[in-house]
Amino acid sequence: MAVRIGTSAGEYEWADGWAKIPPTQSLTDGWSHHGVVVTDNDEVIAFHPGDPEMLVFDLDGNLLRSWSTDLKDAHGMALAKDSSGQYLWTSDPGAKRAPEIDYEYGAGPRAGKVVKWSLDGKDVLRLERPDHPAYKDGEYSPTSVTVFEEASDGNGDIWSSDGYGQSLIHRYDKSGNYLSTIDGTEGSGGRFDCPHGVWVDYRKSEPELYVADRANSQIQVYDLEGQWKRAFGSDWLTTPSAFAISGDLMIVAELQARLTVIDGDDNLVGYLGSDDDVPSREGWPNVKSGDELPRRPETLSEGKFNSPHGVAADKNGNLYVPEWLIGGRFTKLVKV
Repeated sequence: MAVRIGTSAGEYEWADGWAKIPPTQSLTDGWSHHGVVVTDNDEVIAFHPGDPEMLVFDLDGNLLRSWSTDLKDAHGMALAKDSSGQYLWTSDPGAKRAPEIDYEYGAGPRAGKVVKWSLDGKDVLRLERPDHPAYKDGEYSPTSVTVFEEASDGNGDIWSSDGYGQSLIHRYDKSGNYLSTIDGTEGSGGRFDCPHGVWVDYRKSEPELYVADRANSQIQVYDLEGQWKRAFGSDWLTTPSAFAISGDLMIVAELQARLTVIDGDDNLVGYLGSDDDVPSREGWPNVKSGDELPRRPETLSEGKFNSPHGVAADKNGNLYVPEWLIGGRFTKLVKV
């Protein structure tokens, strides 16, 4: 019998291993650290844990196609529509833990990048690192991207979070020209510390920019001109990392072993798949071997998350959750 998890807002059946990824050595050894999206055509796009390959699945987890990239990781992923169709956006921090160097990061500067792709894998636009004083000596390592999409009456502005670099969020116009930067000091939420995820929320009459201010254990909210509006969640969030919308609810992937469900007024509804103990495990999100190197856990609990890194929702309210660990875990939560 399938494991069920839920909150007062609904229940889900846990479908572990639903995505049919070819079982290669690079899948087994790669350290998964990516996002996920679901297109208007009901295709689920994710990134391979070990190879620089974009993977496209149907809703049942069958691999439809893939394409090679020059990314270290499609760490943050987003979709946006304009008059010519729907496009995929990816943020690449420019570095990835590699098994051949004992899961350390490679030496040298990070080649961070933000890339717009057609859904058949064509490279459409790349955003330049902004000309900002923080990069005179500091690394640029973007973790997320979102677009104020024209199909939703937006202006096409692009918001990119440098979560692993200088903890800044940069705004570009739809052609990729740098416009401005926010850093959290605009309001009482305080200076960002690892703004890991950004998301344009269209649930209200005026769309808003949500920021997963992860190391500060809060969400900060701006208007689409970069004016600060509010911060919330510091008393019930731990590690907000990524966003999805399912109906009227916001689903937040929290790296420390749960999804958090939030209503339209920024109130906590509940948690999905929470495991309060696993983040304190030695070597989390993996385990330490006898030689002190990280290894994938031999077992992962069904019905409980280990380290959710991304989240997406389809039209039926099903959720898709990639986790951050060696070999990855890609779970589908089927709405009951």
